[in-house]
Amino acid sequence: MKKDIFAICDPEAAYALRLTEFIQERQGTAFEIHAFTNVKSLCEFAAGHEVSLLLISTRAMCREVRELPIEKIVILSEGEILEELSEYSCIYKYQASDSLVAEVMEDYAAERRTPQALLKKDMCCIAIYSPIKRVLKTSFALTLGQLLAKDRKVLYLNMESCSGFSRLMEKEFTADISDLMYFIKRDGGSLVYKLQGIVQSLGNLDYVPPALSPMDIRSVECKEWLSLLEEVESYSTYEMIILDFDESVDGFLEILRRCQMVYMPVREDNISVAKIRQYEKLLEFAGYGDLEEKTRKLKLPFHGNFGQGTQYVEQLIWGELGDFARNLIREEFGNG
Repeated sequence: MKKDIFAICDPEAAYALRLTEFIQERQGTAFEIHAFTNVKSLCEFAAGHEVSLLLISTRAMCREVRELPIEKIVILSEGEILEELSEYSCIYKYQASDSLVAEVMEDYAAERRTPQALLKKDMCCIAIYSPIKRVLKTSFALTLGQLLAKDRKVLYLNMESCSGFSRLMEKEFTADISDLMYFIKRDGGSLVYKLQGIVQSLGNLDYVPPALSPMDIRSVECKEWLSLLEEVESYSTYEMIILDFDESVDGFLEILRRCQMVYMPVREDNISVAKIRQYEKLLEFAGYGDLEEKTRKLKLPFHGNFGQGTQYVEQLIWGELGDFARNLIREEFGNG
């Protein structure tokens, strides 16, 4: 199935190009993006294509554009308020690209558009989980994700109660996974467009900023997590999704069952072995013994300290953990 068409029209060519590139860099985009610097070329394109969403500057908006059969028009304002355009949604042009896109997608998603399901291979869902703490679980998940994203469209979801991502990525997020799950709770429209406005990128790896509050994660029900996975699989272009979570997530065993594979970092000390044994007894008692068949225990290597923040995250792939993950990818997926 074809993606929805998202057109951007602004006489300021550098701005239109920069915004287009920013959206295209988001690996799981639900749109086919086209940029125009004049109304004539936009109208010629719209005559032969069904444009779902148009983001257009006030300087370019005119009668010809009003008459185009476009589902949704959003005005890029430079700060002015024009009463003749009051029928359209309006956002401020000169703000951070991620904030701008989040506003556009929030507005678009709220109108309950349901995109067509994409014809693609089934999405591979990978869980990184361990009943043992401080076993490099998140470091490994980010390493694996970055390496897989070199050749595939990969989304990383951290569902932990306390992830530390603001410090790790050295930025404050305007929206996070809590907003995404609230959107699901109130059934506010098409999730994939909401996702498009929240997702961030680490190189080629896309990720949704984790929740700031542990209570936000604990209030999400298992069925809502499963709904999220189903929506991403059906309506995004992601080929893989990596889930990084712990027992605080409601229905975590059911979510593990939903995944094609589970990577479990382990240690060999007595306490760690005892925790693994208790977890395996839980699987047997709760009727989830099948999870052991898809679980691969990993003894991760010690890795050097690469510094703080994004420097640490980006350099993970060049250390011992990166070498370990490359070998794993070769074994499991045939490249890396």
